[in-house]
Amino acid sequence: MSRRDFIKRAAQTTAAAGCGGLLWFALLRQQSAQAAVPLRPPGARAERDFSALCIKCGQCVQACPYHTLSLAKPGEPAVTGTPRFAPRDVPCFMCEDIPCAKACPTGALDRGLRDIRAARMGLAVVDPASCLSWQGLRCEVCFRACPVSGKAITIAPHPRQLSRHAVFVPLVHAEACTGCGVCEKRCPTEVAAIRIVDPALVQGKIGAHYRMEWNA
Repeated sequence: MSRRDFIKRAAQTTAAAGCGGLLWFALLRQQSAQAAVPLRPPGARAERDFSALCIKCGQCVQACPYHTLSLAKPGEPAVTGTPRFAPRDVPCFMCEDIPCAKACPTGALDRGLRDIRAARMGLAVVDPASCLSWQGLRCEVCFRACPVSGKAITIAPHPRQLSRHAVFVPLVHAEACTGCGVCEKRCPTEVAAIRIVDPALVQGKIGAHYRMEWNA
């Protein structure tokens, strides 16, 4: 083999290795992003079933009158081409006729969902360390903005009574929270002190062996 051929083959091998490394990095990045559970439209099946049924047609995105939904791009926390939404940008405004679910041709979104208040897109979680009410300032923005206010979010007396102004703090009730994200959108802090997350990340389970007769 001539010196010229040797250098040429070495360069080709190096280029191929570099391309392979970039592809592997992109694959790892995509898998890492998909590890986070994205927020799906109302009526979405469990994530595994949703991913199997969704054909990435975008009809639900087109049907949304508020432009809440978008198709995930490479590197975002969702399978590329599937619908998701970011509440801090545009929350779900809970259309009563649920047009996104009706537009789904495969059943990835449950067309049998009749009441938008029964949707469970995620769960609102309050960070007391950055919530204005918990820090002693008067703020009830999330409570007043909640579409199911008084059920999904209630206000309760501040446990420490920091000042006469800090009377109430927000409490989220999982059984009524739809995960629409209006509270996250309206939160006045620089980074929202109330966020919509996958319920599995924050909810525990008591266990069947505990008996609480007062709940019977």
